[in-house]
Amino acid sequence: MSSLFETFEGPNVIGKSRKFWIGFWAVVALILLYPLTAGAYSTLQMTVYFIWIFLALSLTFIWGYSGILSFGQTAFFGFSGYLFGVLSINLIQITGETAIALLLTVLTSTLFAASLGYFMFYGRVSGVYVAIITLATTLVLELGFTRATSVTIGDATLGGYQGMTGIPRMTFELGVTNLTLGPVTRYYFVIAVLLVVYFALRYVVNTDFGYAMIAIREDEDRTEMLGYDIRLLKLKVFAIGGALAGLGGGLYASWGQFMSPPLMGLTSAALPVIWVTVGGRKTLLGPMIAAFVLQYLGDQIALFQASLSVIMVGVILIVTILYMDSGAIPSLEAYILDLFESDGVAEEEEAA
Repeated sequence: MSSLFETFEGPNVIGKSRKFWIGFWAVVALILLYPLTAGAYSTLQMTVYFIWIFLALSLTFIWGYSGILSFGQTAFFGFSGYLFGVLSINLIQITGETAIALLLTVLTSTLFAASLGYFMFYGRVSGVYVAIITLATTLVLELGFTRATSVTIGDATLGGYQGMTGIPRMTFELGVTNLTLGPVTRYYFVIAVLLVVYFALRYVVNTDFGYAMIAIREDEDRTEMLGYDIRLLKLKVFAIGGALAGLGGGLYASWGQFMSPPLMGLTSAALPVIWVTVGGRKTLLGPMIAAFVLQYLGDQIALFQASLSVIMVGVILIVTILYMDSGAIPSLEAYILDLFESDGVAEEEEAA
């Protein structure tokens, strides 16, 4: 089975064995079976946890693999959510569908990230200053959308602090009819897109471009001395990260049919950094699992006491930093590998 996925294997991702792929597709099968055992409301709620994974992947791609710490992923996420709302509300009356709005949203988010990245990287901004600029961008956008109380674009009203409402659900044009995704079909659509993105990223990080990204992360000056245009490479990485966050923002807006400025607030901006740190920033699978688990646990705990949710996330982050500096998932992988190796050595000694 491993040979079937050889294109998506390499030293820069977790999971290259037959056992991994069997376990991976077993988990995917359980995820696909979930709507058959749960109600429409539970399926709808579960969908949003998979949407958050796009935000986690956007940061692990630019920070984990390229060493560019950004607090701006929620800026692209929130901006794209509002943009999807504006485009879908106005275009659905013309086209009858919102798929084109999602495509335009992702393209615009990519251009937004590329524009911001151009001024940073070609201005030789790096390190903590990138984090400061991206955080400032996030907070400025939050403030701007908060004060846009009476701003109307076509038939769409931004709504200020109360947020934008009335965003259409994801709708596709199929010949003479249009298909509007309900709770179950929307769930499967998000899962399908997520799988495509995950495998695409697995492929990219093990190409020459991926190795160049990692070289920048490990030693930026040496990579430039070897002849690489690190400014252009970082710009491309940042733009791709913006596209992933924008995709998540568009899906989120169509999921809840609502967007609000707090999604770009300081607390929200820190969440992707926490997910990637806990899951393991030098992996793709780690932040995916961390984003899903932490958001799910946080929401469940918040039902009883909101402050306990924040405390729980803080404790997990501190424990990860102190005892699992590479992240929870890579540490777990190393532990399992050591366990198998020790069992193999024991069996050989017994046989001898």
